[in-house]
Amino acid sequence: MPNVMDQSNQASFTHVHSPSALFMSSTAKKAPGTAKLDTPWEDLGFEFRPTNSHVRLQYKEGEWSAPELVKEPYVNLHIGATALHYGQACFEGLKAFCHEDGEVYCFRPEENAARMQSSCRRILMPEVPTETFVDAVQKVVRDNIEYVPPYGSNGALYIRPLLFGSGPRIGLQPADEYTFIIMVIPVGDYYHGGLSKPVDAIVISDFDRAAPQGVGDVKVAGNYAADLLPNMRSKKKGFPISLYLDAKTQSTVEEFSTSNFVGINNAKKLYVTPKSRSVLPSITNKSLMQIARDEGYTVEEREISVSELEDFDEVLAVGTAVVVTPVGSVTVVDPTTGNEKVYEFGNHELGETTKRLYQRVRAIQNGETEDRHGWNVKIANE
Repeated sequence: MPNVMDQSNQASFTHVHSPSALFMSSTAKKAPGTAKLDTPWEDLGFEFRPTNSHVRLQYKEGEWSAPELVKEPYVNLHIGATALHYGQACFEGLKAFCHEDGEVYCFRPEENAARMQSSCRRILMPEVPTETFVDAVQKVVRDNIEYVPPYGSNGALYIRPLLFGSGPRIGLQPADEYTFIIMVIPVGDYYHGGLSKPVDAIVISDFDRAAPQGVGDVKVAGNYAADLLPNMRSKKKGFPISLYLDAKTQSTVEEFSTSNFVGINNAKKLYVTPKSRSVLPSITNKSLMQIARDEGYTVEEREISVSELEDFDEVLAVGTAVVVTPVGSVTVVDPTTGNEKVYEFGNHELGETTKRLYQRVRAIQNGETEDRHGWNVKIANE
């Protein structure tokens, strides 16, 4: 059984209407950036690191349990769980940031709650109510507050909610019990080099990320398992990032392995991103689209042909994990002849629009500029 931490005292929350559902742990109050790591905060990559705890809720008989803080990073799971046999699982990714005054804020958690609810509807899992989701985020971040990278380190506390069918079924049907977990990890750049170094991408033409009317627009676990082989092959060829085309015609851009595609045409002040049933709606992309509009750019969500790549001055991979990663080139290999066509952007240097968009969203996340759209949610003190 998991070692559940003390729950004897109630806590208060920002944006929470039922604080009695959550309880604070016995962990003494600590400050962001005080955990002892084996790597300097400024050098964190994007990899797993142990922290104090995760938060866990169970769904049984039509109700969610109160959240519990659990120390051990293990789950006691029935061998017949639907998550294991039928892939009935979805997850999310969001981040918390330390501001200069030492307070910690989570970026747009309600959006992640809504996206997870969409995933739940698609694979017949009970939705986690938005209030419950945000309460659980508050609880786990607060209990791991010393693992939030300090202000100025360019890091963040990555928050990974996971929901899966934990009840046993031998036939293809939804589980009757579910487990909702949120774990947290201090992270830095997803791709080595961060914003200063554009990465090279290659188009995947012999695999599809998602079927035209499949589950590409929701964040279910199986989508990422399907990408392991092609992504590994791309990296072995020297390409840290892969770009997928539409499965039906292999003629339009869809998205990168772990992030949305954005093309910038500076002369026309255009911000262009694919619109497709197979593309996961990125919360970072949604935020950047608003920032681009605020700066006078026209935002277009539409089909993007492969040939249109030559019209872009800058290409970005955007998402919670990568934030904004500049793409220096996209290589397209003809599957019949093996001939390569390389589309290059900005002489493989960081573009001004990419830099500005990144600086704007990071300034909002770090509390360095006005949060005019109300995206930051404060992690309430105990």
